[in-house]
Amino acid sequence: MPDDRSTVRVDTAVRAPGGPPLLASRLAPAVPGEPMVLRPRLARLLDDAVSRPVTLLRAPAGWGKTTLLATWRGTRQEADPGTPMPAWVSVEAGDDPDRLWSYLGAALRSVVDPAETPLPDRAPRPDELEILAAALAARDRSVVLIVDDLHRITEPAALAGLEFLLRHSEQRLRLVAAGRSGPPLAVHRLRLAGELTEIGPDDLAFTGDEIADLLTAHGVAVPAAAVARLRQRTGGWAAVLRIAALALRERPDPERWISELGADQPEIAGYLRAEPLAGLAPGDRELLRRAAIVDAVCADLAAALSGATDAEERLSTLAADSGLLHHDGGRPLWYRCHPLVADLLHRELTRLPVDELHDLHLRAAGWYAGNGRPAAALRHALAAGDWTAATDLFVIQWPELMPYERPAGVGPAPSPPPPEAVERDPELALACAAERALDGDVAAAVAYLRQAGGHTRRLPQPRRARFGRLVAAVELTLARLADDPQTVRAAAADLLATDGAHPTGDRQVGGAVVGSDAPPTGGGVAGMRGHAGEDADVRAVSGAALALLALDDGDLTGAASGFAEALVAARAAGRPRTELVCASRWSLVAALRGHLRAAEEAARAALALPSGQGWAALRDCGYAQLALAVVALHRDQPVEADAHLGLAAPADGDPVPGAVAGWCRAWLRHDEGELSVGHRLLVEARAGWGARGGELGSLLRAAELDLHSARGDVQTARELAGDRTTEPATGASAALAVAAARTELRAGDPRAADRLLPDWTAAPAADWPLPVRLDAALLATVLAVRAGDDRRAGRMLEQALDLAAPDDHRRPFLRAEPGVRELLAVHLDSGTAHWSLVSDLVRAADTPAAPTGGGGTADAVVAPLDEPLTERELTILRYLQSILSNVEIAAELSVSVNTVKTHVRNIYRKLDATRRRDAVRRARQLHLI
Repeated sequence: MPDDRSTVRVDTAVRAPGGPPLLASRLAPAVPGEPMVLRPRLARLLDDAVSRPVTLLRAPAGWGKTTLLATWRGTRQEADPGTPMPAWVSVEAGDDPDRLWSYLGAALRSVVDPAETPLPDRAPRPDELEILAAALAARDRSVVLIVDDLHRITEPAALAGLEFLLRHSEQRLRLVAAGRSGPPLAVHRLRLAGELTEIGPDDLAFTGDEIADLLTAHGVAVPAAAVARLRQRTGGWAAVLRIAALALRERPDPERWISELGADQPEIAGYLRAEPLAGLAPGDRELLRRAAIVDAVCADLAAALSGATDAEERLSTLAADSGLLHHDGGRPLWYRCHPLVADLLHRELTRLPVDELHDLHLRAAGWYAGNGRPAAALRHALAAGDWTAATDLFVIQWPELMPYERPAGVGPAPSPPPPEAVERDPELALACAAERALDGDVAAAVAYLRQAGGHTRRLPQPRRARFGRLVAAVELTLARLADDPQTVRAAAADLLATDGAHPTGDRQVGGAVVGSDAPPTGGGVAGMRGHAGEDADVRAVSGAALALLALDDGDLTGAASGFAEALVAARAAGRPRTELVCASRWSLVAALRGHLRAAEEAARAALALPSGQGWAALRDCGYAQLALAVVALHRDQPVEADAHLGLAAPADGDPVPGAVAGWCRAWLRHDEGELSVGHRLLVEARAGWGARGGELGSLLRAAELDLHSARGDVQTARELAGDRTTEPATGASAALAVAAARTELRAGDPRAADRLLPDWTAAPAADWPLPVRLDAALLATVLAVRAGDDRRAGRMLEQALDLAAPDDHRRPFLRAEPGVRELLAVHLDSGTAHWSLVSDLVRAADTPAAPTGGGGTADAVVAPLDEPLTERELTILRYLQSILSNVEIAAELSVSVNTVKTHVRNIYRKLDATRRRDAVRRARQLHLI
């Protein structure tokens, strides 16, 4: 498939007045090949785009630019027969100004009456351009001109006349241009003037629904999972998808073919070599090939791999013009190759001489080791066969090689070291075991661990002591991968029982005994802590593993203390990865328990840690962002909470952040009066949490109970609460007890509420999450007022303010039962130590809010949109929830700020909004976000 065009036509000649013959094939698009798939979202995007003077489609070959413009050109006239069909010009290489304007003039004559608007058939003189611009400006309707393959124009003078017309025709000329690389138009001026719409590969990429339509048109039926896999492998590349669709028609098992899709497929490999790769300069081709040794590359790493001093500029150009590289986020910019192209380049690498391939791995290992990425450094050192470097890296960096998250999947294993290398240094086998564990290959890791155990007797005593600790670390890794809490606890105890210089006992590994002859002392984890001494690495790693277990169980109290201790040890040991893991998760636990200031400080400290370290940094930072969302929720800052929830998305795949994010979103929707939506989100969060319990499970259950009673479903709320009269209110169950009491108050039974409400002033209540304690205090205050004891109510309100003020808790007061606002106003007059806070709360309570209380209010009915949002507009809409500016959104999406502004204007128009907050609120009502 050599081009965006899919058919060949026999050209006929036309003649410009007084000029040479012109090819008719350059004045109309080729008929798109069959079967054809219409893409309404892109047609709508173009319809919107031609409201501005210039629309630029820029993408590599095969992304469907010409096909899209051809189909849009036809459907535009079908939709409005009175509208002239857009003029068309296909540019060819070597067009000089005279030749280009011969075709431009002929194209415009097809839609403009020459008697009305004089049109030149050659490069016009300046005075002719002024006459033409004035004639176009005087028209009632604009003229749409499509110029295909604009990148073929190499002479700047060839477009000078067209740019003049665009500037001076009062926007009556609408240019729609398509090209593969940076156009010769004055793009920056057009962007700054707000006169440019840019459509790139991300917009042109086929969506899942469009791929399904394409396969159906080719008579291919596959499950949704196979469609998703096809989109992931092709990136939505139109030409590659059409090749795949044609190939699938001949396959007896299309689903299996898709699951195995790679660059070994002859038609796809041939296309990639003939089109995108063949057009690259030899130096760029070599840079891509060398960079394929790693999953993602930045300029500094590319320079280390290739020796190119201009790697940054070349990577940027390749990403902008070839479509083969995509920004992978972060600063500095990281680039990731298209999956199928990466597959093809990997296959080429395997055919390199062994010495050259090893040299590439050594370069990669050296760069990763020097830039704080020990896991990647270990993998490449082993692949290069540098056994000494791999062993040294593991021995020194083992705490940073612990897989705190579930591995994404088993990858290709480096070649195993020769037996004699392991015999000389059994720690090499442990390094191999750690590398395989990082990839989730448990069987291979266990085999290496057993191999290591067979050679330990030859180690001298100091080495045997260190070896015992490293074995314990690998066994802890394998225990975590096995997802067996008891095994994890035992392995953590074994690691805590070691000391860098003095192990506490022999251990058996793979049939061999390692360690010393001294018997172990103490019992369990608690008994072993003293033997760890000042070994901060041991305490950080084992403590983090145990804290993660507590967090997975919903034990917020245990997780808080565990992460706090491990965090101190990680900082003392100088282990930034472990520090990030502990700080991000501790901040979330602290936020859930209501320690907002400490949580905010820890979250921001975690986000300030180096984020490009090759671990699951985005996921870890997602925990910190989620902590900030919970803080904002408790402070009644819904816009900020939504913004942080959007940035926390990378962590949502884990059970804990998934449940907390659902809980947080449920309360935000509840606070806006969308009770049904809030309830649905909470039910989904509880389902994701499953049978796990703990404090987090109680918080989820209590929230669902609250949402049922807020909707007037008291019976279901009571069933969820169970019998609370016989169960003491502990830290885990206090939230349920308070929610049950609130349900009875809403049901009109204050006596039952008073009976169920636990004593929030008792000593055990100090261990409750602070938001739960505040809810109990305010509920007790309301009950005291209803009982006529205003003095007691005032005293309890002041106590609640004492609890809330240090961390600036506001939501419990603003979202409390009716009557609290009046109590706060009275409290101002009667005297309070928190005058400023109470004054702010009264003013905030005076602001009209959506109904949240117990009459079972139905969600408001919102009229659907007359014009749906495009996929790119939906993407930008999600960013509008955040605190990012348009410039920052543009940087995140790797597009111009003007493109973002254009999409934002369209979003406002379609949502009938005039500002960001209104657009976000309307979108939520429509369940678009």
